[in-house]
Amino acid sequence: MAKPAQMAGRYAHMTRPIRSITTPATSLIAVCGKCGKKLGGGFGASGKQTLAKALQKALHLPKPKHAQVRITETRCLKLCPKNAVAVINGNHPGHILVIPRGTAITAVIHHLGLHTNT
Repeated sequence: MAKPAQMAGRYAHMTRPIRSITTPATSLIAVCGKCGKKLGGGFGASGKQTLAKALQKALHLPKPKHAQVRITETRCLKLCPKNAVAVINGNHPGHILVIPRGTAITAVIHHLGLHTNT
């Protein structure tokens, strides 16, 4: 097997340039996936949805490619609150919100500074 340095030289001609792709997104919401998995849901009308899915449904978001708000689940935000989910709004990265299980989605949307597309 070739060494990593040899492989880098061998495939150097195959690298593609870094490119930028435009998107209609104006906000990015990162939801801790580990917190959500520990809760096993706890949001939405039935209380069985994850926070990310409940937000997507409440905001009536189209597919992520076309959405103005991108909601993504991360691995872990390293905060690990009890019976809650950690959330970061990309417009305010210095503030991590701790959303308790069962919080109304309208309250979450308000705290994130978003609005519904009804």
